[in-house]
Amino acid sequence: MAYDAGRHWESIYRTKKPGELSWHQEKPETSLNLIVETGIERGAGIIDVGAGDSKLVDNLLDLGFRNITVLDVSPTALERAKKRLGSRADTVKWVISDVREFETGDRYDLWHDRAVLHFLANEEDVNNYVAVVRRVLKPGGYFIVSAFSLNGPKKCSGLDIRQYSEGTMKKLFSDFEHLKSFEEVHVTPWGASQMFLCSVFRKKPH
Repeated sequence: MAYDAGRHWESIYRTKKPGELSWHQEKPETSLNLIVETGIERGAGIIDVGAGDSKLVDNLLDLGFRNITVLDVSPTALERAKKRLGSRADTVKWVISDVREFETGDRYDLWHDRAVLHFLANEEDVNNYVAVVRRVLKPGGYFIVSAFSLNGPKKCSGLDIRQYSEGTMKKLFSDFEHLKSFEEVHVTPWGASQMFLCSVFRKKPH
């Protein structure tokens, strides 16, 4: 694999507070809006991959979603999120895994990824990621992904990243129905701007 994701991200989450992480959002408005816009039911299976200690899960629970899986390679990140949620953490399925190696018998109605895919800089890792999405997403399921755009950073968290355009994202998921893509500026906790490409796809029914 291109890099030891477990070691890298565990080190990050052990040494930095939420407000010291460039991707931190107090409320992930765009992700929430995109998920709600799909119209999926509150009992639909949602997986948030590479979630870290994101507050997306808190907000999804607030909206009444009740079948949520949170995946990250860093145990420390997930423990942070569990501690923050308190007793509500018991209603969530927590998975410690590298998304490139993720195996499960579960199938999901929606896959959400904000800022994971762009860290997979080598072709094999990208292909593994795409294969996992295809395998675990139900026919008709939604794939929501946000990655650095061509106008975004070339490095993040000490790692080289892969930038995406609408064209390269559509090519990567050419067997999915492309619903929309748009660029969005994310402002880091210290005021820097990063340009993301947000895309929504739907897995075609068999």
